[in-house]
Amino acid sequence: MSSVTPEQPGSAAPRVGAGPRPPGRPGPARRVPAPRSGEPARRRAPLAVAASVAAGGAALTSWLPVALVLWLFQLSEDAASLGGALRAGLAGWLLGHGVPLTTAAGPLGLAPLALTGLILWRLARAGVHTSRAIGARGGRSPHRMLAAAGAVGVAYALLGVLAALLVGTGGTDVAPVRAGLTLVVVGTLAALVGAARTTGVAGLLAERAAPPLRDGVRTGLVAGLLLLGAGAGAAGLAVATGGGDAADLIGAYRTGVAGQAGITLVSLAYAPNAAIWSTSYLLGPGFAVGTDTAVRTSEVAVGALPAVPLLAGLPRGPVDGLGTALLAVPVLAGMVAGWLLARRLLRLAADDRKPPGWGSVLAPAALAGPVAGLVLGVAAAVSAGPVGGGRLTEMGPVAWQVGAVAAAVTAAGALLGTAATWFLGRPR
Repeated sequence: MSSVTPEQPGSAAPRVGAGPRPPGRPGPARRVPAPRSGEPARRRAPLAVAASVAAGGAALTSWLPVALVLWLFQLSEDAASLGGALRAGLAGWLLGHGVPLTTAAGPLGLAPLALTGLILWRLARAGVHTSRAIGARGGRSPHRMLAAAGAVGVAYALLGVLAALLVGTGGTDVAPVRAGLTLVVVGTLAALVGAARTTGVAGLLAERAAPPLRDGVRTGLVAGLLLLGAGAGAAGLAVATGGGDAADLIGAYRTGVAGQAGITLVSLAYAPNAAIWSTSYLLGPGFAVGTDTAVRTSEVAVGALPAVPLLAGLPRGPVDGLGTALLAVPVLAGMVAGWLLARRLLRLAADDRKPPGWGSVLAPAALAGPVAGLVLGVAAAVSAGPVGGGRLTEMGPVAWQVGAVAAAVTAAGALLGTAATWFLGRPR
């Protein structure tokens, strides 16, 4: 008696005792294997739930550092309390979004851009998490991208209104409607960045854009970042040169170790503002540190200044001597961006039998100017604002002046750098 081996799932073993299958007769139904126990089917989260959780996480992780810093400052003055630290943290958190505060000393609208950067990063991550949670990752669906970003923005705006109501109970006045409108715009735009990358819409738009447009935008962003880097370096050098004065200003507060740490952290939160102001100084328009004041390479006219450590690095007078070399920095930044553009086009032309003509090379360089001007103009706008009543209602650069000069200087430098590099290295 022969033994019969049991048929294994998916095998093609014949049936025992059965002859050949008649033509046209259907075979046995194929069994679909069940999913493994370790691999459960992924379930998509509802959009409202995913956006609310992501927005709440972004708000919490950007608010906690502010509350800690301001609690340290209050501790130095023996006025620390849990409720006061929470409300002060919420006020500073709203200020980081550009929501103006009304205090006893006057309006406060100068946003600490280091905190703003943290907020934008966390919101971009909220857009990423929401897009993944609703199953839109890699789908290249503009509708789902907009839905994820909009849901994050609405949930974030509700948190902003709640924060404004809580801050208003502590003596600082914040308009809830203004807070809600500001946070819905900031939350939606920042989450849109993360959602666009996660869904693949950003790559889709890049693929469909004309090559000169892509190259021009890339070159303009590089030039803008180079200018901001030069401004940050100049601001850091100025503060380091006046480090003694800055240390004296911090010590004059007489707030103890915790208070001095809080003042230092607040100064660091405004360091990006100083970098943008320094970039405006290098470009020429300069900036104001109060009404009827001007800090430019050609003149420095300031009055009584608040005791802020960052202001210890202000120049004492017009640029002269070797300092005039600073005037060439913006043009050099544009030339470096143009050089990088030409090098990239030369690499592409090496693999192409028909290298692009002068028009295709110079068009991205010319477009880089308006892109860099837009970037620096927006940066100048968000870096300015009042820090109290009276003459301190005007602080920072004028946005349109910075944008116009940056566009012209970057375009000129990029055209020079691109033309020279392409002429010397183009295929003959």
